[in-house]
Amino acid sequence: MSEFFGARLAAKVAAAGPLVAGIDPHPGLLSDWGLSIDVNGLERFALTCVEAFGAEVALVKPQAAFFEAFGSRGVAVLERTIAEARAAGALVIVDAKRGDIGSTMAAYATAFLSDDSPLAGDAVTLSPYLGFGSLDPALELSEKTGRGIFVLALTSNKEGASVQRARADSGVSIAQSIVDAAAERNESAKPLGHVGVVIGATVGRTELDLSRLNGPVLAPGLGAQGGTVADLRRLFGGISGLVLPNSSRDVLRHGPDVAALRAAAVATRESVRELGESAGVAGGFAS
Repeated sequence: MSEFFGARLAAKVAAAGPLVAGIDPHPGLLSDWGLSIDVNGLERFALTCVEAFGAEVALVKPQAAFFEAFGSRGVAVLERTIAEARAAGALVIVDAKRGDIGSTMAAYATAFLSDDSPLAGDAVTLSPYLGFGSLDPALELSEKTGRGIFVLALTSNKEGASVQRARADSGVSIAQSIVDAAAERNESAKPLGHVGVVIGATVGRTELDLSRLNGPVLAPGLGAQGGTVADLRRLFGGISGLVLPNSSRDVLRHGPDVAALRAAAVATRESVRELGESAGVAGGFAS
């Protein structure tokens, strides 16, 4: 790639706003759309999403698990979804949440971050809970290929708090240690580093210092999960980077009509962008 993810992301958000539109082909949504719960329904769902908002939002985020559930044919649909969303102009975060050690982590990195893999989008989500250092193969490959990484830091599921809010002997929370490790990778990057973190928009409070991050925050949970645009300002004040709110179900419930889906994505995009601009920030929630 000609530019690192941080630079491409900053430019895209400045032009199109910071919204991430999820592509989550949950079986319940396939049924709600009147689609069959098989590979044909999966493909129609995913490609309808790309048609509806691939050219309207800065980023799309296909949830890999819902594609993988259909086996090799489902993975082929994921590959096509990634390719067509990027062709439409969106940056693609592949929500895979991979995390392992050694050669296995290196294989995951190759699958989602190498230039010749059809599963590689513009960024991928990773889990650091075998230790942040276990992600080194992915971090090293991302630096070579210019792709981004989003590392789970503080998620909104109730089970996450027992690990993520726990404190090490130093007194620093595990979530803060993840943010700090990402910040080290992003130090001195301009205009933005390529190692982001995932912090749920519905966590209530973060108790995190994001002032050195110099990278993006993926904030899932906007809309149907209860997160509001007002929560974003409250949660992410003082960040050195970009906040990327993710809305999935709240947009996807308007399908399968393409025009209705597009209108919902545009309305959500504009509500997020207007709040950022009211805070004196063009294009997003950067400080």
